[in-house]
Amino acid sequence: MSVIDELFQANHRYATARHPHRLPLPPARKVAIVTCMDARIDPAGILSLAEGDAHVIRNAGGRAAEALRSLVISQRLLGTRAVAVIHHTDCGMLTFSNQQLTTQVKAELGADASGIDFLPFSDLEASVIEDVRLLTDSPLLEPQTPIRGFIYDVHSGRLTEVGIPAMAASGT
Repeated sequence: MSVIDELFQANHRYATARHPHRLPLPPARKVAIVTCMDARIDPAGILSLAEGDAHVIRNAGGRAAEALRSLVISQRLLGTRAVAVIHHTDCGMLTFSNQQLTTQVKAELGADASGIDFLPFSDLEASVIEDVRLLTDSPLLEPQTPIRGFIYDVHSGRLTEVGIPAMAASGT
C-alpha cells in the first residue's frame, strides 16, 4: 500500500469519528500564521490552536514573499487582523543557495529552474526581520496590522520573539 493510500484510509477513519459541526469560514482568532512546511513544526500544537482558530500558511522557510498572496486573501476576504511569522532552527533553507539548487535541478532533471528564487537565507534572525519588514511595509496589507516575528526551536519546542528594529516596526 502506498503512503497516499494510507493517508486516504486515515481520512476515512477521521471523517467517520468526527462529530459534524460547522465552523465559520473566517478564522475565529482573526490571526494568520506564516511558517515553514518542515514536518517537525505543528503550528496548532505549539500555539494551542483549535480547528478554525487561525489561517496557517506554510511554505519552504515560512517566507513572507511567497505567503503575501494568501495574506491578502486572508485579510481582505476573511477578516484576519494580525500576523505571526515563524521561522525555525535547523531549517533546510539555511543549507543551500539559489545557484546550488538550480544546478542540482539541471543535473538531476535536465530542467532550467534559473527563473525561480527559492528564497534561501544564511541568517535565521535576519530572515525573520526581512519577512516582518516586507509585510509591515506592504501596501497590500491593512495598515497598522500587528506583525510579529519568531524563531521556533525544533529541539526545545519554544518560541523566541525576534526584535525588529524600530524603523521597521510601524505595524508591530
